[in-house]
Amino acid sequence: MPHIPVPVTTIGLLILSNIFMTFAWYGHLKFKAAPLFAVILISWGIAFFEYLLQVPANRIGHGHFSAAELKTIQEVITLTVFGLFSVVYLREPLAWNHLVGFGFIAAGAFFVFHRWT
Repeated sequence: MPHIPVPVTTIGLLILSNIFMTFAWYGHLKFKAAPLFAVILISWGIAFFEYLLQVPANRIGHGHFSAAELKTIQEVITLTVFGLFSVVYLREPLAWNHLVGFGFIAAGAFFVFHRWT
């Protein structure tokens, strides 16, 4: 079996986990008539699968990445997945100010990963 590099495994698992978490947190917005308690239980069920991917991603990635780097990767992935989710699933456009804000967060990621030696 071929060896998958740690960054590829970590980032892949984080992307998948984020897809689940985005649906857990925001998927119910299309179903506002559903009872809130039912939505919470369904969201918890979806989030369970997110944790099945997120926890191993952080465990595998830590050591290759610092905790701060793992969190930064997670946040950039979160914004990317959410942006796509917002446009495709919720049919809500992203305005220029959203993109500028996301760009500032990406700039922050640059500072986290840049080696200042």
